[in-house]
Amino acid sequence: MTASLELAYAHCAQVARREAKNFYYGFLLLPPRQRRAIYAAYAFARLCDDIVDEEGDEADKASRLAQVRRDLERCLAGQPEGPVFTALHHAVNAFSIPPEYLFRLVDGVEMDLHQRRYETFRDLERYCYLVASVVGLICIEVFGYRGAEEARRRAADLGIALQLTNILRDVQEDLGRDRIYIPREEMAAFGYSEEALRRGETGPAFRRLMAFQVERAREYYRSGLRLLPLLPRRPRACVGAMAGIYLNILERIARRPEAVLQERVSLGTGAKLALAGRELVRSVVPL
Repeated sequence: MTASLELAYAHCAQVARREAKNFYYGFLLLPPRQRRAIYAAYAFARLCDDIVDEEGDEADKASRLAQVRRDLERCLAGQPEGPVFTALHHAVNAFSIPPEYLFRLVDGVEMDLHQRRYETFRDLERYCYLVASVVGLICIEVFGYRGAEEARRRAADLGIALQLTNILRDVQEDLGRDRIYIPREEMAAFGYSEEALRRGETGPAFRRLMAFQVERAREYYRSGLRLLPLLPRRPRACVGAMAGIYLNILERIARRPEAVLQERVSLGTGAKLALAGRELVRSVVPL
């Protein structure tokens, strides 16, 4: 590996260490070669996310995402610029990552520039697929897997489960950006309005709505976790740790749904490390 490539991967690792507060503990369980590739994919996803999440003009953000697409095209053509694209180019070639996954991820992130509400879950599911399932599909190309069709389906479902957990955890933060991801149709069905959400109301309607959202996320976890037996040992531990952390967050929300309007629900570092260690031990046991 050249010095410039080593520096590019080191930059991506630094991004992951700084930003991937939950995923990072799973990444640590991977063999170095796979870990580097996942860092590159994560840094690319973070680059896209940061553009749409920061303050600024929407037209400018759209222009910058268009530039990301052009940079990605050059990267895939063998002319990467900058550390993220240098590392990504190497990872894509090393693990035969389908380029369309990367472009779909940009498409999903771009949805946040022009869609701030979702009428139905079918609408939201498409968004979740593009911003989260696609990341899972990238990851399993790095990890390796058996049973291609089932593995891809399970990886997609696990991605949706993680994104649904993010949506519930980040209700207050997203509201501050004038984004509401809970489908309008479902809010209306439970008698809970956007105005009630803005007022921070946490009565029976809110609790029923949240219980419904939590149970749907659990269903996606039940499907998505069936990916684990299809993965090699170390990646299985990685995915198990990441899913375990997010499942713990989901169950905390289930027990105290009003917390999402008051604070960011999270696990401490010790709990995350314990989950990662447990999954590493469990990965030794044949499934």
